Amino acid sequence: MAEDLYSQMAQTVIDGELELAEELARKGLAAGLSPGDILDKGFVKGIEEVGDLFGKGEFFLRSWCRARGHEGRRCRSAARARQDEGRPQDDGQGGAGTVAGDIHEIGKTIVCSMLSAAGFTVTDIGCDVAVDTFVEKVKEQKPDLLLLSALLTTTMPNQQKTIEALKAAGLRDGVKVMIGGAPTTRAWADEIGADGYSEDAIEAVVTAKQLLGVG
Repeated sequence: MAEDLYSQMAQTVIDGELELAEELARKGLAAGLSPGDILDKGFVKGIEEVGDLFGKGEFFLRSWCRARGHEGRRCRSAARARQDEGRPQDDGQGGAGTVAGDIHEIGKTIVCSMLSAAGFTVTDIGCDVAVDTFVEKVKEQKPDLLLLSALLTTTMPNQQKTIEALKAAGLRDGVKVMIGGAPTTRAWADEIGADGYSEDAIEAVVTAKQLLGVG
């Protein structure tokens, strides 16, 4: 039953069926499935499939944007369902974005999904985010954690620039900064003064909890 539900959840992402997705999320919770599994084995699999199809030229841009937008709402629906089940999101507040010059965001979207399922309140800042925008978001929202994604070696330096800008604005001590993305490494995180690094979405949740001392 669980595998069938996960498959149906994934398909709702591909088809853009928001109402059915919410119904399946609640059905999964009622059946005893964890919010993390519902996202990781269900909806995230769907968004990964959409990404693969898009990369092969088998999925049109309009459909890709629609699926990605619905995925964000599904994550919020899963989070609301989690709260309805008596598991409040209280592990911390975070913000996540892909740095300036980089339009990749599927990895960042998946990380936001996993963090939300794990109990964090997460603001998706978007992709191609300017350094100054990150600084303003931190100033306005005062998140516990800021996640900076870079999928290109040419945009990795903007992770460092963002950290330096936070220092210059007097905000660095008030927020933990975690980086990720295909070309990034733990050594790079140490070099630029990031507090943490994650190789994938699962590790991102573990690292975030360690950094904030929760869970």
